[in-house]
Amino acid sequence: MGYYKQLLAGVVMLAVSAGACLHAQELPLRRTEFGATYASADVQYAAQWALDNGDNRRQPYAVVDKRDARIFVFSGEGQLVGASPVLLGLTPGDSVVGDPSRLQPSELRQSQRTTPAGRFASEPGHNLSGEDIVWFDYQNKLAIHRVRPGETELQRLQRLASASADDKRVSAGCVVVPVAFYENVVRPTLGRGRGVVYVLPETRPARDLFNAGTDTRRATIATR
Repeated sequence: MGYYKQLLAGVVMLAVSAGACLHAQELPLRRTEFGATYASADVQYAAQWALDNGDNRRQPYAVVDKRDARIFVFSGEGQLVGASPVLLGLTPGDSVVGDPSRLQPSELRQSQRTTPAGRFASEPGHNLSGEDIVWFDYQNKLAIHRVRPGETELQRLQRLASASADDKRVSAGCVVVPVAFYENVVRPTLGRGRGVVYVLPETRPARDLFNAGTDTRRATIATR
């Protein structure tokens, strides 16, 4: 009788193990997929880190690679929605200089026209002109927005088309994207609710941003 009990227990254990294996196969680890889109090793690391650590909280997120002057936008599940060249702060650097929150963009000194690195909680909002934008550092008036019409529009479009990342250092600190990219990628993802924007540093190893902890800066919805 003891033999049959042991045999039965063995069968049960095998069934439980098989079920566990099947369950594990049904729930694969989520992976970011870039397909034919080029992304640096740092971008790939950051995008996967957000998923592995649940840091994006299943919210859409973006990774801004300042060294290559490119942005990558992902769904909450880590699916790449789109990538684009961007315009960034005129002056390289990873920190906010002085107190730019008290100044208008035209009043900023050259040293203050930086795009700071960090992890930012983003939210859609509006600027003073009523244009819909995505705030990622509301305190310092920094957002993801379209190339705006005006005297500098053609020059900025030419800079976006340039193969040189240095040519894309021209903004007051905001992340500026082509109009079509904003309308087709940014607005349907980050423009509909809260998200996360990871701006990779350029003056130190990008992975330091994640290995040493992240600096979370909560944006505030702007209705101006």
